[in-house]
Amino acid sequence: MRVSGKAIKYGDNINTDVIIPSKYLTSLDPNELAKHAMEGIDPDFPRKAADGVIIVAGKNFGCGSSREQAPIALKYAGVKCIVAESFARIFYRNAINIGLPVIEAPGISGLVKDGDILTVILDEGKILNETSGNVIMASKLPDFILEIIRDGGLIEHLIKVIRGGRD
Repeated sequence: MRVSGKAIKYGDNINTDVIIPSKYLTSLDPNELAKHAMEGIDPDFPRKAADGVIIVAGKNFGCGSSREQAPIALKYAGVKCIVAESFARIFYRNAINIGLPVIEAPGISGLVKDGDILTVILDEGKILNETSGNVIMASKLPDFILEIIRDGGLIEHLIKVIRGGRD
């Protein structure tokens, strides 16, 4: 499974309050949440992400509250994948549950520049920096996580399993 896009870089400790400010949590509309993704640190993010991007971040991406709206806002804004040095555990699982690929790659911050074109090969744990020509090794996602992502999220995956679409 491959995901390609332009990199948008952020630093360490990007928390869920930054990803989607609490004043927007009254909305249940994922497209409305997307309009405010990363508003606190990058007001232009929804425009930049609209054609599909890969977020590259430092350590502890998604720390803070357990709000499920954070990965939803990013996914609906156009984020195809998030590659970080590390993730807050609850954000990581929330992202997988909605079908947003997340992958850890130690040292990624120093190997990718804002605007680089990346191809992430999820089932191999490889990131190809098409701009620099570098190959960056990342954590390989287990097959059951890849199935959830391929199916579009945990709920969609469980529906397929219940209906007999998976072994």
